[in-house]
Amino acid sequence: MEAIELLDIINAGETSKVQFKRELKLKQAADIVAEMVAMSNYEGGIMLLGVENKSGNIVGLTFEEIESANNYLFNWASNNIKPAIIIYTETINTNNKNVLFITIPRGIDKPYCDNNMVYWIKSAANKRKVAPSELKRLYQSAGKLYAERQNIENSSIDDVDFDLFKKFYSDRNKEDITKADLKRIMQNLRLLENDKLTLAGAILFGNKNSVILPEFCISSVWFSGNDISVDIYKDSKNISGNIYEQFKESSEFVLGKLKQVQGDNSFNSTGILEIPKIVFEEIIVNALVHRDYFINDSIKLFVFDNRIEIKSPGKLPNNMTINDVINGLQRRTRNAVLTSLVNDIIPYKGIGSGVLRALKAYPHIKFENNIDAEYFKVTIYRPEEKA
Repeated sequence: MEAIELLDIINAGETSKVQFKRELKLKQAADIVAEMVAMSNYEGGIMLLGVENKSGNIVGLTFEEIESANNYLFNWASNNIKPAIIIYTETINTNNKNVLFITIPRGIDKPYCDNNMVYWIKSAANKRKVAPSELKRLYQSAGKLYAERQNIENSSIDDVDFDLFKKFYSDRNKEDITKADLKRIMQNLRLLENDKLTLAGAILFGNKNSVILPEFCISSVWFSGNDISVDIYKDSKNISGNIYEQFKESSEFVLGKLKQVQGDNSFNSTGILEIPKIVFEEIIVNALVHRDYFINDSIKLFVFDNRIEIKSPGKLPNNMTINDVINGLQRRTRNAVLTSLVNDIIPYKGIGSGVLRALKAYPHIKFENNIDAEYFKVTIYRPEEKA
């Protein structure tokens, strides 16, 4: 780390990933431990000792203060955080003043807590205690808990669309089944446990999802103009049901709002959709399969005059980036049961190629991975207003 880079960081001010501390005092131990926990549970972060936390002025530390701070910080990271974390420190001299640069990496063994069993997370430039629903997502990010494997308390085998499951099983295994086989097979596929549907079982084959899973739907709105704040909609529909029903109805909703373009064809010929059908099929499939099912919210499908937005609950999993998605990179999914079975129900390939196919068919697509607000949004620009 060069001094000039340090100054750039300081000039940018405190953020969710950078915190300033004038000095380290023992009475601040609990607060600093909480800060390290919050950064580890988030995307990692940096603490700068020897910098005023309000003005950003460099006050510097003596070598004795740096040595003492290092001893305390490494001790707290090992003994006051569960599980222990690893931190890195570096002394940087700028304008004859020493700053201790502390790097707290993104945790790989989440969730982390302090000695009082309090879990912390970053919230903008501050930190806060983790809510119960967030704690589940932290366990999920570490591969210790999966939303799709949770039992749905008010469900039973009677909530399965048997005809849909029968077709799925026949297509997949080339053999027929009866209702007497249903319970055994669904248990083997991790779709039924203790006589209750798992979340994956209901998402794939439920016949009463509007009742047992009302929050996991697609909120579809056709806006007049390009502003989300209007009071009057051209059309709106709350699309619930199993994954096949949601895929089919949401695809029909958006495709029905697109214009037909004649192009070079004759006046009486059938027009071509302004945006290819495959684009929406791939993006909607990805939203349904890869969304975070620990977040009790709907997928948003918004049609504007100049764009279509599809917003999924949950940021990209496993520290993936937008570049990873665009380049077709695959990593461990948070919905492994869904991804292993869904390709026999809706057109999901499961090889990281969906976004590539969409971009090849129509390149005017923008992606946003909002880590703080926890959503992933795809914006497809209509031909009149391309990105």
